[in-house]
Amino acid sequence: MLNLHSASPERWLKQVDENLAEVLIDHAHCEKKAAGTAMNLLFAYVDNEELCREMTTIVNEELEHFHLVIDILKQRGIEFRRLKPSQYGRRLNDLVRKQEPQRAIDRLLVAGLIEARSCERFGLLRENLEDKELAEFYDSLFESEARHHTTYVRLAKMFGDDAAIRERLDELAEEEAKIIAGGEDLPRVHS
Repeated sequence: MLNLHSASPERWLKQVDENLAEVLIDHAHCEKKAAGTAMNLLFAYVDNEELCREMTTIVNEELEHFHLVIDILKQRGIEFRRLKPSQYGRRLNDLVRKQEPQRAIDRLLVAGLIEARSCERFGLLRENLEDKELAEFYDSLFESEARHHTTYVRLAKMFGDDAAIRERLDELAEEEAKIIAGGEDLPRVHS
């Protein structure tokens, strides 16, 4: 369903356990960036009515999630602040081809893979966090992340034939798995 080529390593849950406040701050930034990605796609492909409609929905949902995470931070007395971002998103976006329609395909598939990894990790948080309130929160986000992944992959198929899109998705998913396997020292949603 999620088209991921690897599971998150155990070290990631350890990072979360040891740095939960920082991961929550990063999660807020991730929701903000996800809304920005959808908005950028809306601007780039304004002539595609279906894409624009779907991106509008995703922007609104991601901003709602952003506000929910901000509320959790406030409730826990955690200050929302700038963080050095992980290199995950940048490294995936470096794989995007430059010429259209391949650029549109890659932008949508990369966004879909990021949503898929978020979904997988939110599932891990749902199952592993001792804080039941937070575990329930991540459970509530799981379905929308999966739906966003599916939406991005479906929209990519508007720019090319199904077999070519599947092949490119597999290529990008393989690269995404390598990025995850390499890990990062920073405790982040996508480290």
